[in-house]
Amino acid sequence: MPDLIPAAKPLIGDDERAAVDRVLRSGMIAQGPEVAAFEREFADHFVDGRETVAVNSGTSGLHLGLLACGIGPGDEVIVPSFTFAATGNSVALTGATPVFADIDPVTYTLDVASVEAAITPKTRAIMPVHLYGHPADMVALSALAERHGIALFEDAAQAHGAKIDGRPVGTFGSFTMFSLYPTKNMTSGEGGMVTAGSPEIARMLRLLRNQGMERQYENEIVGFNARMTDLHAAIGRVQLTKVDAWTSRRRQNAAFLDSHLSGVTTPAVAEGVHHVYHQYTIRVRDDRDGFVRALREEHQVGSGVYYPIPNHRLPSLARFAPGLDLPQTEIAAREVVSLPVHPSLSDDDLGRIVAAVTAVAGAGA
Repeated sequence: MPDLIPAAKPLIGDDERAAVDRVLRSGMIAQGPEVAAFEREFADHFVDGRETVAVNSGTSGLHLGLLACGIGPGDEVIVPSFTFAATGNSVALTGATPVFADIDPVTYTLDVASVEAAITPKTRAIMPVHLYGHPADMVALSALAERHGIALFEDAAQAHGAKIDGRPVGTFGSFTMFSLYPTKNMTSGEGGMVTAGSPEIARMLRLLRNQGMERQYENEIVGFNARMTDLHAAIGRVQLTKVDAWTSRRRQNAAFLDSHLSGVTTPAVAEGVHHVYHQYTIRVRDDRDGFVRALREEHQVGSGVYYPIPNHRLPSLARFAPGLDLPQTEIAAREVVSLPVHPSLSDDDLGRIVAAVTAVAGAGA
């Protein structure tokens, strides 16, 4: 029996191990020169040099970004329900209310009309998610936010290097969070990066991540310990040198799947979008869960379901959305399956994935 093709596979090699060893030998392990260098290099690589602040996780990045922009009790922030819970959690952790909107059924990102219908006098911001590596419609959402006098933030946890008409995600919102979790398109082992739209937001982010101080023992505000270590930054700096090649391979793998899969709905790409394929997400209309089991048990092909329970129905967040109806979100949650697309896939792996999907789809799972 062939080995299982994993749904995701972090790429950590000798270069990353050597970087960690170098930092360990230096004796400077906590936040230090590696973090500062990583922030500069990440900013230049992904967001046209926007000031960037490293933190200990993507969730911390969202939480601190919201606080840095003044979000708090009594405010509402519109977010998608079809995403990982960290998006809604981060809003709730500030004391504000996450307001869930529906998605575009083609891109899986926030539907602009649904967002506009959700705006109230308490709405302070919109925070779209660039899901699966496909950017949200930032042009339309930017215009909507400007028209209503509200802020725009970005959850780019899955979208390192994604672009709209050549403009990178991370340059539209007052702040943007990129995750560096192990399964993302690049990793630092754990961590996050927050890009800031102004020096004031950047300074507040730096205060919030470090107990409210820029200078030791001169605490200006109440803050957190959300610092990234030099160990993690050293890994991230190495990964920055490789991520473009990995993204190119992801896009090649996605193109192969696009041209060879049948019997399922393959992902669409909006005009002008540079998709970075954190996930390659198809739709299975009938018995999605049976389809997933058959791929794994009969063909040794891993997959993932992102996300089976919309945020507005989670026990932790449902109190913010009693009776809410988000039809496109509910349909997607029943139908989506993410196939392997990571850069570790061989040509043989891609052939096996196509054969497995064809067989299972043809058999009706």
